Amino acid sequence: MSGVMLRDKIEEQNRLWTRMQEIQRVAQDESRDWTAEERTNWDAANTKIDEVSADIERLEKMLTLESVDHDQILERANPGDPSGNKSEDTDEAREGKYTEAFGRWLRGGMDYCTVDQRQLMHQKAAQGEQRLYQGITTPSLGGYLVPDGFRNTMTETLKAFGGLINFANVISTSTGNPLSWPTNDDTGNVGAILDENTIIPETNVTFGTKAVGAYTYTSKLVRVSLQLLQDNVFNLDSWLPRKLGERIGRAVADDLVNGTGTGEPTGALPTSTEGATGTYANFIDYDSNLGYNMMIDLEHSIDPAYRALGDTRYIFNDTTLKHIRKFTDTTLRPLWVPVPVPGMAATVNGLPYSIDQAMPSPAAVAGTKPIMFGNFNAGYLVRQALDVQAVRLTERYADYLQVGFFGFMRLDAVPDDTSAYKHLNFSA
Repeated sequence: MSGVMLRDKIEEQNRLWTRMQEIQRVAQDESRDWTAEERTNWDAANTKIDEVSADIERLEKMLTLESVDHDQILERANPGDPSGNKSEDTDEAREGKYTEAFGRWLRGGMDYCTVDQRQLMHQKAAQGEQRLYQGITTPSLGGYLVPDGFRNTMTETLKAFGGLINFANVISTSTGNPLSWPTNDDTGNVGAILDENTIIPETNVTFGTKAVGAYTYTSKLVRVSLQLLQDNVFNLDSWLPRKLGERIGRAVADDLVNGTGTGEPTGALPTSTEGATGTYANFIDYDSNLGYNMMIDLEHSIDPAYRALGDTRYIFNDTTLKHIRKFTDTTLRPLWVPVPVPGMAATVNGLPYSIDQAMPSPAAVAGTKPIMFGNFNAGYLVRQALDVQAVRLTERYADYLQVGFFGFMRLDAVPDDTSAYKHLNFSA
């Protein structure tokens, strides 16, 4: 159903965009300014396309979250067994049993689980799987490894809040110990022509290191009434991880963009290099093409070697996109092109972009950096240590007939190659 709605919204977006282009083309062909009626029609179409674009974004997020299988994994017949008998030892069957046990634990704690389910929960915790750091919260306090469906929902929701994390170089480690990450910048070294009978000159490759830690992010506490927990109509298995992911996602997204590096990750924006400059007044002067020129300057501030990797993109917030959608190039063609067909993203000047609400909005303040551009996979490193964990507090809110839940994850981030991405800076 969501896929059909998304297709209809994309078609509506394209019809509106075509209408706006037609208004612009007619005035251009007749070498005249827009009439009052044309301006009214264009503004109405632009307002409507804002609404449709927001609907498309919501539907795309919904489809992403719906793609996670929240149903309990059922035991299936062993493909290698011609009799069709179910195998008790398949990974899928074991994961299905654990998912069922975890769901019962969420609703009623260990008393709600069978003897076999209790044993399975304790075994999973005792195994010390690489996805979990058991030293932070012990099972006796209510902490257990989350099953795949729970974790996937939480992770996808987290990513929906931050555009940058989707395109950075994300690595996972089995511990949270400080990690030394090697760095190298050899761009200043160039080969040379060698004369006959001449010793080859030496130029060593110089390596540096950056330390990547693992800050602990918590969702804070979520309290759920026993009535809801005991009501099977209430889909706790999808509601809870989504809420935990939203809370952690908001915190992580802001730090990955704006983090100071002191007690939090080092953000991409404060450590980025200026690639282009301009003023806020010129940026919002849509008839002058000066905003367009700033973006062209920003694109070409990135070395062609990075642009050739094919993963360069813009990152800005939705307010910046609102301004960019009013930009035209020197032939009055809009820079922003809507979704042409399902599966293909909208572009700015033919390049992909990502919305990250942690980016600052354009403002008439010196030092405002509303846009980043570059290859963030090559330039920015995100380290996730182990995996998320859920904690259930049974006794703390018993007199309210409530149960407390919270989740946490460990993450750090540092710039890896600041030549790979740069920002647009507003001067005074």
